[in-house]
Amino acid sequence: MSDALINGLAGAGGGIIAQLITYPLQTVNTRQQTERDPSKFAARDGVVRQMLEVVQQEGWERLYGGLAPSVVGTAASQGVYYYFYQIFRNRAENAAQDRWKKGIGDGSVGMFQSLVVAALAGCVNVLLTNPIWVVVTRMQTHKKKSNRSPNHVLRSLPDEAIQLAVVEHQPYRTSHVVQELYDEAGFWGFWKGVIPTLIMVSNPSIQFMIYETLLKKIKRKRSTNTKGAEGLTALEIFLLGAVAKLGATLVTYPLLVVKARLQAKQGLDDDKRRQYTGTFDAITKMMRYEGLSCFYKGMGTKIVQSVFAAAVLFMVKEELVKATRILVTGELSNSKLRPP
Repeated sequence: MSDALINGLAGAGGGIIAQLITYPLQTVNTRQQTERDPSKFAARDGVVRQMLEVVQQEGWERLYGGLAPSVVGTAASQGVYYYFYQIFRNRAENAAQDRWKKGIGDGSVGMFQSLVVAALAGCVNVLLTNPIWVVVTRMQTHKKKSNRSPNHVLRSLPDEAIQLAVVEHQPYRTSHVVQELYDEAGFWGFWKGVIPTLIMVSNPSIQFMIYETLLKKIKRKRSTNTKGAEGLTALEIFLLGAVAKLGATLVTYPLLVVKARLQAKQGLDDDKRRQYTGTFDAITKMMRYEGLSCFYKGMGTKIVQSVFAAAVLFMVKEELVKATRILVTGELSNSKLRPP
């Protein structure tokens, strides 16, 4: 089994576990990002209170709206990302080794090369998996109407209104979202928000640059220890992943808000100020009508969710990689020859 495949499968497994643990936070965060009414989902309310409001008004299941396609998307995204990341990184490491043999450099992959590797893997991931995340965003932001309307109220409505009310209470399934997207914008509707998402490949790039840099420094310090360079504990990997994701999230969060706004459903009756024709139009209208603060809506929730999810992902992935290598090869590491 190739190293790229091992990392791809381990990344998918770690991503699924992190997704299952943090999904309610993701749902609340997506609603915060796409909410235009400042009186709703205010930061002062707190994440727990906002989750309780969703449960009270729409039921527990709405906190997990879109979970099925999200798990599929997470497995696909993490698998694709780590698979191509490892392929590109192997090539970068081989090139660094070749340069070292010629007396150039120290044989290791530098920060810039790590950034390029992560960016290339991120671009491939975005182009292949964006349709899944458009569906997930739609399902997370779909608000289930209260079904507590008295029967006599429904009987007093015209037949057309009763039919509409019944439709609103039907489950919002993945197939409904897919059909809705296709009816709105055709095939290319599944790539809504792809431009800011492509720009956001800088997030995992920054994340992995920080992670790899810190990891390399720790391994160098421990290279003379009896535990060796591979002696990092699961807790240490957890903390490294948290620090790396925190730094990346702070820098790129505004793009995440723009992406969510573009992918969320825009009602035909909405104010034109709330309808976006593209990335630039969304940024312009958001700045003009809502101010700079709208680009940071829900950032606190996102930091908690993404940092914790990334930390879990890194920890689980590294443990899965080690376990798979032991099962397949009987060795903990397949690291190549490195300079002293």
